[in-house]
This record gives sequence, C-alpha cells and structure tokens, in this order.
Amino acid sequence: MQISHNKVVTLTYKLSDHTTGEQIEETTPDNALTFLYGVGGMIPEFEEKLAGKTSGEHFDFHILAANAYGEQDPQHIVMLPANIFHDENGSFDSEMFQVGSMVPMSDSDGNQLRGRILEVNEETVQMDFNHPLAGTDLHFVGTILEVRDAEAEELAHGHAHGPHGHQH
Repeated sequence: MQISHNKVVTLTYKLSDHTTGEQIEETTPDNALTFLYGVGGMIPEFEEKLAGKTSGEHFDFHILAANAYGEQDPQHIVMLPANIFHDENGSFDSEMFQVGSMVPMSDSDGNQLRGRILEVNEETVQMDFNHPLAGTDLHFVGTILEVRDAEAEELAHGHAHGPHGHQH
C-alpha cells in the first residue's frame, strides 16, 4: 500500500542538522513515529517527500529551515522583567531559571508557549520563543515500517491512534 491521503504511516528515522551533521533525534521500531498522512499534522514537505512510498522503503532527504520550522525570527526574542518570575515570596528561583532552560509560559491570550532562556540578570530575563529547530536545515534518513488505511475513528479525530489502530 502506498502512502497517500488518509493513510496511517508508521516509520523510523534519524533526524540531523543538514549543515553540521549533528544528530537531533532518532526513533526506533519500539518508539516509531505513527501519523495520519495528509491532515496537516506534519511538516508539509516531510509528507511530500514520503508520498507514494510503501512499507519497507527507505528514505533520505533534507528540508530547508524555511520549509520546516522557519528561520530564526528576532521578534521572537524578548526581554521580560525578572519580577514576573518571582514566587509568592518575591524570590527569584535561579536554579530553575538558568541560561538554556526551557520554560513553559502563556501569553496574554492564554496560548501556551515554551521559551528558552538566553540571559538572566537582576532586572530582566531574555527569552527565545522561536521553535527550537528554527533556522535548522533538517536531514531525515529512515524506513517506512507500515502503511495502512485509517480507521473511521482516526479520520473523525484527525490523527492516528497508533501503529495498529490502538486507542489513545
């Protein structure tokens, strides 16, 4: 069966930075990626590169940053007043808020986001709200493990329930 719209695809892959070769992520048959193809849950070019492939096929392709998670946007790097990170006693937890830490936050509309701390001083915390892979050209190498028809419940929910249709 070929990968096409409304098929459930299970695959393994190694993801690396196409420019540096640094490995970013790897899946195995025990923690394979399973997704419903063609419903917008994946990077569009990722799906395009997999179109028509069948179980057992290997793939090796790269996606430019602009077509993946976008380029780094300087407008997503912000300076926040350090006092918004103070606890109920007015203390700043310097152990929790260290450079490099990812911090879950929400904006004024209640949208959930994650920011990486770039700099901390007494007055401000500089945070980067770009996607962690923004600005990174991606390189995928992997194998298609299974392609199957989506079940009615998966189509209704808009996502796969697992390699063999397991519920979530």
